[in-house]
Amino acid sequence: MAENEAALQDLAEHIADNLGASVLHSTITFGELTLTVVRDDIEAVLRFLRDNTSTKFLSFVDLCGADYPARTDRFEVVYHLLSPQHNTRIRVKLSTSEDDPVPSVVGVFPAADWCEREAYDLYGILFSGHPDLRRILTDYGFEGHPLRKDFPLTGFVEVRYDDERKRVVYEPVVLPQEFRDFDFLSPWEGTDYVLPGDEKAN
Repeated sequence: MAENEAALQDLAEHIADNLGASVLHSTITFGELTLTVVRDDIEAVLRFLRDNTSTKFLSFVDLCGADYPARTDRFEVVYHLLSPQHNTRIRVKLSTSEDDPVPSVVGVFPAADWCEREAYDLYGILFSGHPDLRRILTDYGFEGHPLRKDFPLTGFVEVRYDDERKRVVYEPVVLPQEFRDFDFLSPWEGTDYVLPGDEKAN
């Protein structure tokens, strides 16, 4: 494990030496290297990681978003790459706000196309230079971005196929009252103390 960590530390130093101010921070956690980079430099960073002989991160594994509403730059975009030649994985992160677009990396990794569309659809993260930035998972006319922390739990409308009308219909979400009453009391008995709800076990 120590040998692997030393190799990752060498890799982090090599990347920092070559990319300079584009790399804001690097950490090694659970045997993987994570880089935090400048948003506007993401294309150059990923191109270097792909093309440099010491890195060779040729395989684009995934791109995902994360929402931290309390932050000024509330979104993180996270890229996962694999170097088959060196058998190494790397995570590259950047931060952005609702209004500041992230440069699309489709020109570097074409596989990022649908991943960027998914991040846009579910979080509302904008990608400048994307060839076709539109929703990919939600339906036409969908309002909002469902993976944001401030998105209503029940949504706004539900979509269903109406057999009588022979078409898809949109209706306001209505939950029966029984689904709104949650009983969080435990039916299990405590050991050294009595838990609320233990009376249910009798």
